[in-house]
Amino acid sequence: MTTLAPLNWSTDLHTGDSRMDATHEEFVSMLNQILETPQDQQLPLYQDFLKHTVEHFAQEDRWMLATGFSADNCHAGQHATILETMRAVQVHYEGGDIEIITRLAEALAEWFPGHANSMDAGLAQHLQSVQFNSETETLADPSVIQSVTMSGCGSVSCS
Repeated sequence: MTTLAPLNWSTDLHTGDSRMDATHEEFVSMLNQILETPQDQQLPLYQDFLKHTVEHFAQEDRWMLATGFSADNCHAGQHATILETMRAVQVHYEGGDIEIITRLAEALAEWFPGHANSMDAGLAQHLQSVQFNSETETLADPSVIQSVTMSGCGSVSCS
């Protein structure tokens, strides 16, 4: 098992969007569960975590497209890269590398706070600015999107 401290859910990880934060809290909880599980028992938890992450990233990608992000923005690109890596990890684990899920989980625990505090917080800020309701996935005024084109990463420091 790992010696890395678990990633603790805290207000430091809040983005300002309650639905996004709830999804992130689930992500953190599932990640920690994997890190606390013996390596030879991780695969079923990892498969559930992968499914959750696919849905988590698809949700954010939908929101980006609905609110003016170009389809090839770097935030969505980062999601695609993480998912590609996660799928490859499962193949390697099933091939006998039972340490690989732990290694990826440790890397994700390191990566996630930065992603949440930059790209996701920026996305949450953008959603608020265009009055997008993440619970209903609707815009108060769809015409505001006509003037919005975001091609960068969507972080608070990038447009």
